[in-house]
Amino acid sequence: MNKEDRVVELLIKAGYHISFAESCTAGLAVGRLVNVPDASKVLDASFITYADEAKIRYLGVDPETIKAHGVVSEEVVHEMALGVCKETGAEVGVGISGIAGPTGGVPGKPVGTVCFGIAVCGEVFTWREEFGDLGRNVVRDVSVNFCYDRLVELLEERAPQ
Repeated sequence: MNKEDRVVELLIKAGYHISFAESCTAGLAVGRLVNVPDASKVLDASFITYADEAKIRYLGVDPETIKAHGVVSEEVVHEMALGVCKETGAEVGVGISGIAGPTGGVPGKPVGTVCFGIAVCGEVFTWREEFGDLGRNVVRDVSVNFCYDRLVELLEERAPQ
């Protein structure tokens, strides 16, 4: 069983729904979920919020959070994860924002830096990873893999079985 199948299985068992708010992965994470036949039982809606303005408008990210920490930050993905839950009514929300490359890196946030936020019933967990300048599509793919690894861990620990 792959990670996506396991996430869907865990969500179904818990009676949870999931929604994604993706920036640098631009729909890859939710796309992997819908490859699972029973995804329709756990997914209603997700957002691709590539621009800062979209994160503010559709997810309720505070512009001051972006100003203070940058759009690629644990603080922003925290708000993205909570915002997508609020907008969709999902128990599980995922926020992903990063610098896939080949440009966009800045001091302290090189190309390959990706931040993740996962909300489970209002409790939010965040991570910042530096995958390196692996190439745009590789960074996006390893980001989605990382996300599903964390989803499996969190759902196995926190979701009712």
